[in-house]
Amino acid sequence: MANPGWSQTASPFHAGELAIQARLGIQEQMDKQGRRIIRDYLPDQFRQFFAQLPYVIVGTIDVTGNPWASILVGNPGFLSTPDDRTLKVAAQPLLTCDPLVANLAQGANIGLLGIELPTRRRNRVNGIVTIIDTDGFEVQVQQSFGNCPQYIQARRSEWAEVAPITQPPYSIEQLGKREQTLITTADTFFIATAYQAESADAASGVDVSHRGGKPGFIRLENDRTLTIPDFSGNHHFNTFGNLELNPRAGLLFIDFSQGHLLYLTGTAEVIWEGAEILTYAGAERLLRFHLQSGYYVERSLPLRWSDPEFSPFLAD
Repeated sequence: MANPGWSQTASPFHAGELAIQARLGIQEQMDKQGRRIIRDYLPDQFRQFFAQLPYVIVGTIDVTGNPWASILVGNPGFLSTPDDRTLKVAAQPLLTCDPLVANLAQGANIGLLGIELPTRRRNRVNGIVTIIDTDGFEVQVQQSFGNCPQYIQARRSEWAEVAPITQPPYSIEQLGKREQTLITTADTFFIATAYQAESADAASGVDVSHRGGKPGFIRLENDRTLTIPDFSGNHHFNTFGNLELNPRAGLLFIDFSQGHLLYLTGTAEVIWEGAEILTYAGAERLLRFHLQSGYYVERSLPLRWSDPEFSPFLAD
């Protein structure tokens, strides 16, 4: 393809991302890198990558402006690309309580993370929902870019027989013992954030990202507050850039062995300096999440994963 990178005159980063990059003295460096690796279309390798996945992480926003992270599953091929600016998703949300059910609408911003845990590959797509039908929906791509394999725990997945759910989803406003156990033993979670510009801005929209660490890397401050270390990454600051302008976030935790899902939404703040950061091995800053509401669903995910092979990037 003639254009190997970002084709637009404006920066591929929005005001929040640029502000953080400037604060850290890396804005010029990241502008050059971003224009090289961020695209407004899907390269062929991305199209092939998404087509082989059995699941995708999805970020959306509800009518009150709260971001949510969800997961969609299907046989490989349920994600397809009719052309290099369209991603078609042939899947439906797992349950009626999944926020994705209400959040999908024509014209809605959406973020997708394709992540292949066995190989630690991940590619991201941000765009606009253009079509919704009985099979699923289509997304017009605004940005696509790859991420490095840092902090991803390698796992193999297989399909599982899932019995009809007899226990209704639990609506939560605080973290009980069940939710706390899932969070404090987690080595992986996903976070959705959003910045929606009033004017047309290809760098705005919804982003959904992966976070990983050794079990216990997430600390519970109380039954509504989590503190999470942020390690060195690609310096795009997509998540933190969104939070710079809009302090709302959605988290998704997966019980990889039993198929339980925990959806949370609330507000988040970044702790940039202070002695507390030093209490987390390898952390450069901290993310503090304050719960507003969420759902806990038992055995809704028809996939089961092997035990993790921890990322070699994680501190001992």
